[in-house]
Amino acid sequence: MDTETLIPFMETLLDQSGAVIEPYFFNRDYSVEVKADESPVTQVDREAETCIRTLIRREFPHHGIVGEEFGTENEGAEYTWVIDPIDGTKAFITGVPLFTTLIGLLHRGEPVLGAIHQPLLKIRCIGDNRTCLLNGKPTRCRSIAKLEEATMVSSGVLTAEQYQNGARFDALIRRVNLYRTWADGYGYLLLASGKADIAVDPIVHPWDVFPVIPVVRGAGARVSDWQGNTDRWESCVAANPGLFDQVIDALNGD
Repeated sequence: MDTETLIPFMETLLDQSGAVIEPYFFNRDYSVEVKADESPVTQVDREAETCIRTLIRREFPHHGIVGEEFGTENEGAEYTWVIDPIDGTKAFITGVPLFTTLIGLLHRGEPVLGAIHQPLLKIRCIGDNRTCLLNGKPTRCRSIAKLEEATMVSSGVLTAEQYQNGARFDALIRRVNLYRTWADGYGYLLLASGKADIAVDPIVHPWDVFPVIPVVRGAGARVSDWQGNTDRWESCVAANPGLFDQVIDALNGD
């Protein structure tokens, strides 16, 4: 299956899920629950994922689906869609417009197409590991090669201490030019569109990471787990090629 032919369908998934999400933002006329892992989930997360699943089932009934809110169906399918309807639910709940919708497609377990969408700002990146489109136009990451000139984003500072080497992470924060918690999928959108240079997450789930991999790779960035591995994805580090090895060394060096 040529992933380029799937881009119009991906656009439809983003349009339709965005139409579900947008009316609820800054409204709070929706239910919020706390899941077993103590993370919040809203009625909006579930409605948006239901919308995406319905469209996929209709178009590709034999494809698999893995979603944050409703689990796995058609396990073992050659092609599997991975969905995070609202990546950054805490931001959404608190009225911060830095959440995104993440949708990815795996072929035999490998990410081949991904999308990051901020429905309020009407900003979306779609990538296939080779190219990346920002609202339909090609985009590339920046070419900065010095950490001291770089902008780095992450989901926060406490998770690095909890799941990785917190001291190394703190030292990297002090080296870069600018560090902010413009995080979750939005951070990778910033990287792909040339607004940030490094995006890191000390811990991720499949729906957090598989959609962003083809996007950042398509924009020319490199991506791996925290230790530089590309065969497991329990964490994520992405940066432009001039910075990537420096970031991995800074996070893991002696």
